[in-house]
Amino acid sequence: MPKFNFNFVKKTQTTEGNLDVHDLIIAGWTGRDAEAVEKHILELEKIGISRPSSTPIFYRASSDLLTQGEKITVVGNNTSGEVEVFIVFVEGELWLGVGSDHTDRETEAYSVAISKQACAKPISRTLWNYKDVEAHWDRLVLRSFVTIDGDRQLYQEGELSSMIGIETLINKYNSSFGEINNNTVMFCGTLAAIGGIRSSDSFEMELFDPTDRFSITHSYDLVSLPNIT
Repeated sequence: MPKFNFNFVKKTQTTEGNLDVHDLIIAGWTGRDAEAVEKHILELEKIGISRPSSTPIFYRASSDLLTQGEKITVVGNNTSGEVEVFIVFVEGELWLGVGSDHTDRETEAYSVAISKQACAKPISRTLWNYKDVEAHWDRLVLRSFVTIDGDRQLYQEGELSSMIGIETLINKYNSSFGEINNNTVMFCGTLAAIGGIRSSDSFEMELFDPTDRFSITHSYDLVSLPNIT
């Protein structure tokens, strides 16, 4: 199982520690607003991806896909990032960071579940303690930027109020699959892309707390291998 080094940030202290991640869950279609969910479904239908069987939906993937590196390698030029909050329980305590459910769109067109296994999933080195942001969770902002041929563009932006509350999402998972174990990372859903889904040369992601004026950030570059047939 992969081991990661995190900065565990609380208002009172910051500690550094290693964590073995046992499992990876990727939640999809987690929008609180039915219209926003429908917008994202239509966005994906335009590139040939079928509607989900239910919302929200929970995919399993290998924790070996997770990376804190600043570069990932993909095949072809039809992949893209998706900024997401991820959560992890550590000794019963809930922590959160920011990650990217980087996805191969060609694979996603015939199997979303298989596509979740096709690309690395970059994650931040910093984790916030959930209790420190619980009272203003809905005001937290997810944001991403892409760079395409040297042009840096805002790609996604929105408050977490647009998504199912984290405790509700956890309860939905637990009621169907049993309680989330310690050391399991769960990605918690994304936002619609501004201007449509597109590939990029690099991807930047941010989780911003406007109350305490802190951010968690991470970025990575893309190396594309030829898609040889």
